[in-house]
Amino acid sequence: MTYPQIASLLLVSVMMGAFLWGRFRYDIVALVALLAAVVLGLVPAKDAFKGFSDDIVIIVGSALVVSLAVARSRLIDSAMSRWLPSLRSTQLQVAFLVITVAVTSAIIKNIGALAMMLPIAYQFARKNGVSPSVFLMPMAFASLLGGIVTLVGTSPNVIVARVRAELTGEPFRMFDFAPVGIVVALAGCAFLSIGYRLLPRDRRGSTAIEQALDIKDYVTEVQIGETSPMLGKSIADLKALAEGEVQVIAILRDRHRMPAPLPDATLRRGDILLLRGETDALEHIVAEGRLTLVGDERKANEPETSDPTQATEAIIGPQSVLIGRSAGDAELHTRFGLHLLAISRSGERLKERLRDIRLRAGDVLVVQGDERLLPERLSELNLLPLANRVVALGSARPVLVTASIVAVTVLALAFGVATVPIVFFSAAVLLIALRAVPLRDAYKSIDAPILLMLAALIPVSDSLRTTGTTDLLAGWLAQFGGDLPAWGAVAMMVAAAMAVTPFLNNAATVLVMAPIGAGFAAQLGYKPDAFLMAVAIGAACDFLTPIGHQCNTLVMGPGGYRFSDYARLGAPLTLLVLVLSVPLILFVWPLR
Repeated sequence: MTYPQIASLLLVSVMMGAFLWGRFRYDIVALVALLAAVVLGLVPAKDAFKGFSDDIVIIVGSALVVSLAVARSRLIDSAMSRWLPSLRSTQLQVAFLVITVAVTSAIIKNIGALAMMLPIAYQFARKNGVSPSVFLMPMAFASLLGGIVTLVGTSPNVIVARVRAELTGEPFRMFDFAPVGIVVALAGCAFLSIGYRLLPRDRRGSTAIEQALDIKDYVTEVQIGETSPMLGKSIADLKALAEGEVQVIAILRDRHRMPAPLPDATLRRGDILLLRGETDALEHIVAEGRLTLVGDERKANEPETSDPTQATEAIIGPQSVLIGRSAGDAELHTRFGLHLLAISRSGERLKERLRDIRLRAGDVLVVQGDERLLPERLSELNLLPLANRVVALGSARPVLVTASIVAVTVLALAFGVATVPIVFFSAAVLLIALRAVPLRDAYKSIDAPILLMLAALIPVSDSLRTTGTTDLLAGWLAQFGGDLPAWGAVAMMVAAAMAVTPFLNNAATVLVMAPIGAGFAAQLGYKPDAFLMAVAIGAACDFLTPIGHQCNTLVMGPGGYRFSDYARLGAPLTLLVLVLSVPLILFVWPLR
């Protein structure tokens, strides 16, 4: 071995060890590895930052913005709402969630698909009185399975397509992964629909901030307008939109108050309803019923500005000037430009109109205002915003815009109208320009640590190729697997990628393993396609640890899982994927 080969192999080994140790953030590890590669002479200085201009960085960043737009529009939630009441058993609910997540993950980035379906899982868990752990890990695994079906489902597929383009001049296309991916995903989802019983039922997730603050019910006011589909319908019909999770406290009609209206009471134009429920349920009933928030109605009479609005939750601090005053007395709207949309008070069920409630320290408000001025106004009023609790109540849901752009994006990718980075970048820009995603939220959605890690690892992993290390490793694999049958060689690549992924992150695994797999194929005299596909599937299917993929990490805290819980469900699923994928790969992608 030459010095560059030894240095490159040692650097990647140390980097993998640092990832496994977990003492330092993965993006810091990758950046330090890039710096070390330059100092050691493995990466020329002029090529040190070529990863930052790589297509994969644009694709991943843009895909996160598209996923956010779909989540904000609640397309998935609206499409599935009619089926939810009929799913009464836990097994049917698990099957519904894993299939939905898998299908959605084939269309958008799998972590975005998983995040969109989490609220429904919490809803099922709450109704059934079971731990969310029953649902969350199967959903995370299903998102990984769905991601292997298309080019855009998961980052490893995009990276493998790029490696194939470098080797053969032609990348994998949108649905080249589908023949293998669909069969594996279907079998995996069938297993998860039954295998969830292997998980412990006593796991309790981390306490959410709303639980810690005892935020159970908000009270808000809505009005029935001329365009509402609820006009002429009954109270029971309205409550059915939120599956009974919203209570109608009273109806205000022609200055008369009708407390606790009967389920068959008919709704009329101009009726003001006092509703009580959680923010998600309230937002859903307002959107589906096309109701007007009374605190929000004044915006229609105000001059339109280009300043976007944002609704957020905030607690009334002990020194707030609002204590002892009502929203009307404090003139929240005229003096501070804030619309009061809802109020929650721990230990008390509010029954008055919002404008008449005397506010107390500790009350939680949903207020809406200009997002640029909102932090200043909250500070001025000594309102303490809840971290990461920006809510959708009172926000626009540009469903048609989002659905149209996503549909065009999928069609453009399917028919090769433009390159993948151009298509995704165009979709992200249009979603932001048409305000389907606020610019600030778009920046927040872009996972900077992941993008930095990818950008840094591209030249580091490429040093394995430029120093001849990949050829050397491929030669070792060829010596070890040279006597193996073709299926054994492909199985070895799938297993190797599965083994490396928990320690190196799935995207980084492909960057390292794909050139090795291609070199291994060349050593054996085979085409590279089957081996590249084996690396993609192995890297995308990490079911044994919470650290190999973001989806697994995402559900660890909310599900209350321990490290060992992943192997309970993941080990048999890993074996299933290995047994199914190898013959499928060889059938679809002949070696010669």
